[in-house]
Amino acid sequence: MKTSRREFLTLSGAGLLATSLPGVSAMASPPVSNMSKFSFDLGIASYTFRKFSLEDTLSMTKRLGISRIAFKSFHLPLDASDELIASTVAKCEEAGIKLYGGGVIYMKNKEEVDNAFEYARKAKMKIIIGVPEHDLLSYTEKKVKEYGIKLAIHNHGPGDERYPSAESAYKLIKDMDPGMGLCIDIGHTKRINRDPEQDLVDYFDRVFDMHIKDVTAASKEGSTCEIGRGVIDIPSFLRAVIKKKYSGTLAFEYEKDASDPFPGLCESVGYVRGVLATL
Repeated sequence: MKTSRREFLTLSGAGLLATSLPGVSAMASPPVSNMSKFSFDLGIASYTFRKFSLEDTLSMTKRLGISRIAFKSFHLPLDASDELIASTVAKCEEAGIKLYGGGVIYMKNKEEVDNAFEYARKAKMKIIIGVPEHDLLSYTEKKVKEYGIKLAIHNHGPGDERYPSAESAYKLIKDMDPGMGLCIDIGHTKRINRDPEQDLVDYFDRVFDMHIKDVTAASKEGSTCEIGRGVIDIPSFLRAVIKKKYSGTLAFEYEKDASDPFPGLCESVGYVRGVLATL
């Protein structure tokens, strides 16, 4: 069934946008599509809210009706004290939001690998969305085994000399411990002119996390835009996610409008929920 963008938004209860209007409760949750029929969850990559406080980030996440988040260091510093980590985790729990992961975390030496895993352990994270240097992969694998925390290597597209694509990471980890995997960023994948859907299928056995977004062009010049307004075939991608029975988190990472991301993020979440309501 072919459905228009407007119908997608209507099906999603795109009153999501209304939650950004003055007078609407900061903690009011919008109507959401029934996610229980899917094996995956929707989440937020907190880089989206990089200019906002922890409290505002949790509030906006809850307003979206989303209950999973992965923190960038803006919201939980990598050198945070045990007390700060504990209080931050408590704030997430009080808000009804699961802090499932952290990242993107760069690891340029063994000390940074050690710190990343200790940080994740203390914050009760199940996954590190990370970028270890190639020569640290074996050491990182040892930490994955020791801590029981998964690593999902994040691709950054054009200009990324370490992991421009999911393929570039996959070929290095495919024979490593099963806890060594991928976070496919579909926007950066498209910007390197690869098909996010095909990469999902080809490397699915190692896909632990995904960042969902849309971009304006399948080239280095492509930039983040509201989902449904760009060049990625989101309905086809979501059909593939469902067909593969992906069971991780599909995390929105809306990089546009850093000082006021909520309206565009609302539109993006509404669009995705609208698509899912038709599948």
